[in-house]
Amino acid sequence: MKDEPLVLRLAGGFLRTDPALERRLAGITGDGTLRAELLPVSGEAQARVEAARAEGRAVYLAGDAALAGELAALHGLDGVQAGPGERVRQSWRLRDLIRALRPHQWVKNVLLLLPLLASHRFEWAALMQVALGMVAFSAAASSIYVVNDLLDLEADRLHPKKCKRPFASGAVPLRVGMALFFLLAAVALGLGAVLGGTFLAITVFYVALSLVYSFRLKRARWVDIGALASLYTVRVVAGAAAVDVTTSAYMIVFVFPVFITLGAVKRLTELTLAKSDERLPGRGYGRPDRGALLNLSVAGMVAALVIFFLYTLSAQAQMLYPDRVFLWIAMLPLAGWLFRMVRLGFYGKQDYDPIVFALRDKRGLGLIMITLSLMFYAAGLWAEWFGF
Repeated sequence: MKDEPLVLRLAGGFLRTDPALERRLAGITGDGTLRAELLPVSGEAQARVEAARAEGRAVYLAGDAALAGELAALHGLDGVQAGPGERVRQSWRLRDLIRALRPHQWVKNVLLLLPLLASHRFEWAALMQVALGMVAFSAAASSIYVVNDLLDLEADRLHPKKCKRPFASGAVPLRVGMALFFLLAAVALGLGAVLGGTFLAITVFYVALSLVYSFRLKRARWVDIGALASLYTVRVVAGAAAVDVTTSAYMIVFVFPVFITLGAVKRLTELTLAKSDERLPGRGYGRPDRGALLNLSVAGMVAALVIFFLYTLSAQAQMLYPDRVFLWIAMLPLAGWLFRMVRLGFYGKQDYDPIVFALRDKRGLGLIMITLSLMFYAAGLWAEWFGF
């Protein structure tokens, strides 16, 4: 009837999310409270509300009385009414689900190639094994991105860009995200088993550390940067395990401070692009920490260069690189790349993820290619490949 009020249920009706499930997820990392003003509202529901208003009908919400009352007051509705309430047709698109996987982040897994490059192994069989390892880590990483987004709904909604993520915006149902996590984790572990027990153990460790990071560590100042560096370093170790290459202790000791620098740069970028001096939502940092983060990033850069130089003096370097003078020259573009990353992060001129930015930054890639070219020349590979 025309005068009959419109009563919309909260979950599957007025909201594009399930508040009961959100409350359980929020209870994992917090006290389980929800901010009503941040919850995504269905566009279809808004259209039905406007149509009911035009007809002079009252509009009520049905569901959790306290939350429904808050939402009714926020959106100028008539209040709360008991009863099941009407559903509103809500659909989701496959492209939004794919977006939740963050496929652009898979480029980070090129780090699995580093042990092959360092050991000068370029045969197809080894490259195919590493490629399979990269697929496994891509699935593992995407499973963690899904979990991270499910646990960071409020923080993402407070962020100028992250608020558009599929789960934060309500574009993909939360239950679909939970099912997706288990599917991706199964794919990662299955491929890990194909590549052997060592690789599988590293994959399990990566997933476990990532979950601990998502649940707790990313909210702990300074500890989060060490955890990020560890997650990047694990990829290098996994690359060695995929083809049974012995990883040099120098490589691990070298890449860790590099990733400490990049982890600090990630936080520097976030703080520089922040709209206020308040602490970042879901993080322990505020703008006053920029100086300390800059110091940490520079310290990591210097430590990495010192370790690289010490490696050039080692017996292994003497064996792999007959013309070591070119290793010393290679330190110049390497230092230039690290300095560029720190500078751009400090001024907020790069992406929120430094690894993704680094693999798209043409000037930075040029410096990396010069570094690798000099290292290959020092190893005599140019002479082997091209005769000079």
